[in-house]
Amino acid sequence: MLKAVRNPLAYIAERWTPRPETVRRAALAALLMSVVIIVSGGAVRLTGSGLGCDTWPRCSDDSLVATTEMGLHGAIEFGNRMMTYVVSAAVGWFIIAARSAEPERRSLTRLGWAQFWVVMSNGIIGGITVLTELNPFIVAGHFLAAMALLTTTTLAWLRTREGDGPPRPLVGPPVRRAVLGLTALAACLVIAGTAVTGSGKHAGDDSDIERMPFAWETVTRVHSLLAWAVVLGAVAIWIGMRLMDAPPGPRARAGELILVLLGQGVLGYVQYFLDEPELLVGMHLFGATLVWIAALRLLLAIREREPVAATATEPPVAAASVA
Repeated sequence: MLKAVRNPLAYIAERWTPRPETVRRAALAALLMSVVIIVSGGAVRLTGSGLGCDTWPRCSDDSLVATTEMGLHGAIEFGNRMMTYVVSAAVGWFIIAARSAEPERRSLTRLGWAQFWVVMSNGIIGGITVLTELNPFIVAGHFLAAMALLTTTTLAWLRTREGDGPPRPLVGPPVRRAVLGLTALAACLVIAGTAVTGSGKHAGDDSDIERMPFAWETVTRVHSLLAWAVVLGAVAIWIGMRLMDAPPGPRARAGELILVLLGQGVLGYVQYFLDEPELLVGMHLFGATLVWIAALRLLLAIREREPVAATATEPPVAAASVA
């Protein structure tokens, strides 16, 4: 029992060996929860509930939790804060599963702890956004930190499906460089999106909240140009892969990225011409997570690693408890 207190992960690992499928499910759960908390954070902003809880870490000076007097805005903001615990639980499950797996995969454990520290850091950033009364630059940083969590959970999910051997390229150097450049361009697209929202009308609260000092029409056009650049880059990569007879996997990932980008582009133009209705903006936010996941899938699809040998078996009782 003393060992369980000193090193609970090692204590669990000695008594439970999850199947590779269990580790993959844990990674997927963390990924899904990272998407959910991004969307729920967007709901806070789009419903004007950003200051529903007007202080941090308490919900108000008089209450740790939301009260009926705070109304719907307080419930929405407090609900989003509680989502942090759900995400933490999903990340914790992945850390435990990755640590207990056999053979041990330190790369997965490191990704799990990276998720944990991003969640903790973003919780603090979220508190700062409230204390600064939704400063638009802090709000943008809060969103980008959530995207950093999405990055680590996506990478962990993808890495559970492959081994830890040396990476072997599946495409030539020109395509690899193009995919790296496209990933960086997609990251710029996400960052530009925060400027569009930060200078737009959805401030996150009904009061007079500070906005980013950018002309909304200008940053929207910049965001649109970046989106077209990413689309054309993805199409060029897909064509290049076809001409160079790349393996089916990378070609499929490039095609999926193109489809997600086109859907996101249509949604973006519709919300622009309809003057940013809340529902469409929320859907566009969800689309941004899908674009980034698709970009990361393409990035990892251009190389492969030797799979981990499935030597571990999970006792029936443990498997039933996970299910």
